[in-house]
Amino acid sequence: MSVRLVWFKRDLRAHDHEALAKAAQLGSILCVYIIEPSVWLSPDSSQRQFVFLRECLRDLYRQLQLLGARLHVVTGEVVDVLNRLHQSLPLAEIYSHQETGNALTYARDLKVEKWCHANRIAWHEFRQHGVIRRLSKRDQWNSQWATLMNSPQEALLSIDTVDLPWTTESWPAWENWQRAEDQPAQMQMGGRAHGLALLESFLNERRATYRGGISSPLSAPSACSRLSPYLSWGCLSMREVVQASAEKLEQLPPDSRAAKGVAGFMSRLHWHCHFIQKLETEPEIEWCNMHRGYDGLREAEWNQEHFLALTQNRTGWPLVDACIVMLRETGWLNFRMRAMLVSVAAYPLWLHWKRVGDWLATQFVDYEPGIHWSQMQMQSGTTGINTTRVYNPIKQARDHDPEGRFVRRWLPLLRKVPDSWLFEPWKMPPEVQRYCGVTVGDPGSGEQFWPIPPVDLEEATRIAKNRLHARRVQPEVRAAKNEILERHGSRANSRIRTEGRKSARVNTQTSFDF
Repeated sequence: MSVRLVWFKRDLRAHDHEALAKAAQLGSILCVYIIEPSVWLSPDSSQRQFVFLRECLRDLYRQLQLLGARLHVVTGEVVDVLNRLHQSLPLAEIYSHQETGNALTYARDLKVEKWCHANRIAWHEFRQHGVIRRLSKRDQWNSQWATLMNSPQEALLSIDTVDLPWTTESWPAWENWQRAEDQPAQMQMGGRAHGLALLESFLNERRATYRGGISSPLSAPSACSRLSPYLSWGCLSMREVVQASAEKLEQLPPDSRAAKGVAGFMSRLHWHCHFIQKLETEPEIEWCNMHRGYDGLREAEWNQEHFLALTQNRTGWPLVDACIVMLRETGWLNFRMRAMLVSVAAYPLWLHWKRVGDWLATQFVDYEPGIHWSQMQMQSGTTGINTTRVYNPIKQARDHDPEGRFVRRWLPLLRKVPDSWLFEPWKMPPEVQRYCGVTVGDPGSGEQFWPIPPVDLEEATRIAKNRLHARRVQPEVRAAKNEILERHGSRANSRIRTEGRKSARVNTQTSFDF
């Protein structure tokens, strides 16, 4: 007897899962998630993501169990697992969602496509969100995004299922991958149930603080929706989040803070898909400058000491170091602080975005390759189509943490430092250092040591901007800008319909700034 295989990837839910729904309508199915060693050995993966995945899979197991189905988790490279399955239990068809991942998963999908062709097995892939494969022009992208978001959600009442033809292997231990132990103490829990609870609390309770609250690292943990990991791993579908938000928006007074908060959130949901489309359209932006006119700008000048200062939270700039500690301890950081970290790496520290991006990817539990690599290039100034964004960490601290509460929370050493010196502690007079228990610039002082920044912030930033702008004004660099804009630029606005109500307008802004 041949069966239909439903291959779960970054779509770890049973509700509004088109691949699952279409396969289940045709008869018995086999539900499988494959833990791929090559993926977990890649430079952009980490234990914190692995732990989150395990929690998501446990939750998915319970969801499928309620529908009468069973999730089977198998370890191995995908083509090897498919060969083993096909020999034991012949496969008639494979159903899955499309995935816009890193270069490794892209190459894997090409191998799967080749395997399916060789074995005469149909592989049916479905859109998971607004990304469109083989998109030649952006002109109709917004309308197609809105059409998908307006379409009905897929729902199932029961599933006829078959079991794996062999005993399911045990969950692999992290040490099997020979990777560093890395599990944040304050990380979000994985699984659809946690995602739904956050969606409800955001739309009903936290929405009013969204606009104006998401920039500061103090208010962002509650003002932001915090749904990013659940969207990245597919615990929630983009469509259900968009439709729930649109429905809530229509219930709110138009000029209220709550309505403005939900509208701003919906804008970013559209933004999410817009940026993933960039990687889908041009996979090379994971490792190549989007604008090749910037090739050679930073590549040959890698400074390992600067990189270690950044990753080990010892740049000497308190807001930067506090953000690194928070990221290490929670696996999350709000967007403005993420942008600031990349800006500091790219300009005063003059580090190339690729290695910094690989490291940051391992820190983010919500790592979404399409958004991540687009943003790494945007904040580093290598897209050729975006305004240069340079975030001064001292100004950002004064603007978004004026009382120093965030810095003092994550950097206990600075808790006694007076406000006047808090964001530039290397300027403290010796008597103030003694009073605070902080010794600036002396590594031998042990736990009291506070580093002097590796560069002069203003001077290094000025030089970096001049070098970038010297490239930008070159005729050949300027000439290539229109082609990139045509391929990756945003277009018009979209509207989301709600049941029995007028459509909700979605602003298709292409940055996170309000």
